[in-house]
Amino acid sequence: MRRVPTASEALLWSRLRNRALGVHFRRQHPIGPVIVDFLCCSAALVVEVDGAVHSGERVLLDRIRDEALVSLGLRVIRVKAWVVERDIECVLRIIRAAL
Repeated sequence: MRRVPTASEALLWSRLRNRALGVHFRRQHPIGPVIVDFLCCSAALVVEVDGAVHSGERVLLDRIRDEALVSLGLRVIRVKAWVVERDIECVLRIIRAAL
């Protein structure tokens, strides 16, 4: 996943990279044992894009992972991949509000 992003991650990255929202984001950044989709260090904000695999048991694992990130002082936003692909502007508004 680090080398070949999903379509939704590639789309979101195209709108976050090069300080497009006024802050620096990193893509596929390791934090301890996990790799987050997007990280803005200055805002302590993690953005995770959840695809089809994020259902069932995976939801519980994501919740545990989010709690670990929050314990490090980070805020976590999760967005559905289909929302990124269908309404990127809505996702960007959510991220801007969190910044």
